[in-house]
Amino acid sequence: MIIMKYNQIFAILLLLLCSCARQGSGEAIVDTVPNYSQSSSWLYQPGRVNKPIDLFYVYPTIYAEKNPANMNIGNRELRQRARHLIDAQASVYGESANIFAPLYRQMSMARLDGNSDALQSPFFQKGYEDVARAFDFYLQHLNGGRPFILAGHSQGSMVLIQLMRKKFADRALQKKLVAAYLIGYSVTAEDFKNYPWMKPAQGASDTGVIISYNTQSITAKDSPVLLPGAYGINPLNWSRTEPANKSMNRGAVFFRDNEIEREIPHYAGAYIDPATGALITQLPEKLNTGSFPAGVYHRFDYALWFRNLEENVQNRCETYLSTK
Repeated sequence: MIIMKYNQIFAILLLLLCSCARQGSGEAIVDTVPNYSQSSSWLYQPGRVNKPIDLFYVYPTIYAEKNPANMNIGNRELRQRARHLIDAQASVYGESANIFAPLYRQMSMARLDGNSDALQSPFFQKGYEDVARAFDFYLQHLNGGRPFILAGHSQGSMVLIQLMRKKFADRALQKKLVAAYLIGYSVTAEDFKNYPWMKPAQGASDTGVIISYNTQSITAKDSPVLLPGAYGINPLNWSRTEPANKSMNRGAVFFRDNEIEREIPHYAGAYIDPATGALITQLPEKLNTGSFPAGVYHRFDYALWFRNLEENVQNRCETYLSTK
């Protein structure tokens, strides 16, 4: 099962290689080790902490160069690319939570060979350990006792899955977790079995739970992020069994860099495929899936359901605060 997961991740790397930023042959490569006591090692921190709940956000894969094997967080182009994701993804949570987002030396998608477990790769571990140190620093120096949300996408979700496996047996952390939005990668039945503190969301307002889904068309095949036994919940109606038509879609929001390019209410409906756990949708237009297989809408996991996600974050935060 582990090797199967690794091969799926290797497929992601090959598929996305040409769509991620490179560090540039003209610049000196210096491995900037994050020091999370310094603001330069954070992609984003709130100028003012004025909400009762925090967000700890980990950005997806943005780096594809073979050498060095991990993203240089001092690279300006990569930092800018990551910063745009605060608007395109993390802003879903911004009305409800104070955003904290560390820079981390994520694994390049060019450095996997497909023959071993990705989670044991020293390149993945380097990025994971950065995030783990950032999370520890956040808890000790920035959190101030507030409850928090975990959120990511793609490799960011992968890192947070590992963080939950390793750290969230701690009941104090479990009690502070509002929810974990681990979107764009698979949390599986095996995860829930092996790590009983990892609990799947079953509705719109349960707390301390994991929300996860992977969006694709009914005809899509070979999604590299949809693993066997994947759990999924529908972000339109928060059901695992009932379909939702497009009238329930409060608004798809498409970004160009850090600006909203267009917003379309009632854009598309969706349902969870009981056989695979995929979030199945039929879109009213053809979207560019990049290097993913046709119909695998990984790039749009946030955009297609943006306003519903935003509303749900607020709902879970209100529920958490009302019951604690």
